[in-house]
Amino acid sequence: MAASQDDMFSFCVDTTKVSSCVEIRFIDKIKGKGLFAKKAIKKGDTIFVERPLVSSQFLWNSQYKYKACEYCLRALETAEDNARRLSGNPGLSLPHTELCKVRPELHRACPQCQVMYCSNECWQAAADQYHRALCLGPSQEDPDHPVNKLKDAWRSMHYPPETSSIMLMARMVATVKQAQDKDCWQKLYFQFCSRAANEEEEIAHKLLGEKFQGQLTLLRTLFTKALYDDHLNRWFTPEGFLSLFSLVGTNGQGIGTSSLSQWVHACDALELTSQQREQLDSFIDQLYKDIEKETGDFLNCEGSGLFLLQSSCNHSCIPKAEASFPNNNFLLHLSALSDINPGEEICISYLDCCQRDRSRHSRQKILRENYLFVCSCPKCLSQMDELDLTSEEEEEEEEGEGETEGDDMEEITDV
Repeated sequence: MAASQDDMFSFCVDTTKVSSCVEIRFIDKIKGKGLFAKKAIKKGDTIFVERPLVSSQFLWNSQYKYKACEYCLRALETAEDNARRLSGNPGLSLPHTELCKVRPELHRACPQCQVMYCSNECWQAAADQYHRALCLGPSQEDPDHPVNKLKDAWRSMHYPPETSSIMLMARMVATVKQAQDKDCWQKLYFQFCSRAANEEEEIAHKLLGEKFQGQLTLLRTLFTKALYDDHLNRWFTPEGFLSLFSLVGTNGQGIGTSSLSQWVHACDALELTSQQREQLDSFIDQLYKDIEKETGDFLNCEGSGLFLLQSSCNHSCIPKAEASFPNNNFLLHLSALSDINPGEEICISYLDCCQRDRSRHSRQKILRENYLFVCSCPKCLSQMDELDLTSEEEEEEEEGEGETEGDDMEEITDV
């Protein structure tokens, strides 16, 4: 018996809670669909918690030994081990190590390929959804295996900071291969935002750089050798592969997990004397200074995923909600930044806080270059009659920054 769309939707969210809280509506041909409140939502409320249809750690992130569960992206290092690696101090000792929630005794390796999971449950879930089709067994470290050739090619084209991963596409294919209801999974994937052919090329150009056409052809060739399936023939054609590439580039939501971040939040909740609090805060501040000097901004296990509900949220320069990953895994929590009335659209921001404080001209430039649209949110509309020129200093700052990660590709962390 074929699975219904509702059955598949419940794979990602608690449909009982979500159906009474929000709904997806078609807005128009320009904006497409949007997410709307069905009841009053208070500032600070968690609107919903969502699991991705599929997710994957970034390949460079994994290569640099950021250890994450192959399924849920939970950080596998203890907070202390994480702090030692990031600070370059192997003798570092954290206070209150009992607050770390990582449980190495529960970790499980795939018996065939030895990739790691945070629990037996995650290993089983991965095996049931996609891993059997992707497991390399004893060829896990074989550079000549077609999947490893695909990974190496992607790493050579897409250096950190990463904003997407070819392995997210590979898991989409593997999920359909293993699924009993293959058509249902394909329909789910193509519920995500799609683009016109010229926009798809722009997205490929953005992700791969100036040589994108030749690199896209090479990726498709390697992707086909590694993963071809007759049932998915259209995904392996030049047009189908570009569409799949664009789908992931447009809709992939960045995921950031950190055992150290969880430990810091747990420390914040401790009841301490003033002196103890001052000492602990001073220790944590110095730790982050040491990490910044040794590692820079790359603190977290990073990856991306496809989220059905979150991908329906449109952009606003005055967002009503924001996403975070407080559980140190791939579960996305969408929380209200302000009160939301019934019938009101729930928008997030594709820009970070600093970008949102810039002029309308500057914000629109970032959105056009990275997301291929012109924003018409209330803030932008109210500023249309203002002198819409950035200062010379702001223009120079923009030119120096280079390309910006997209909203859907913006890594979100709680550090």
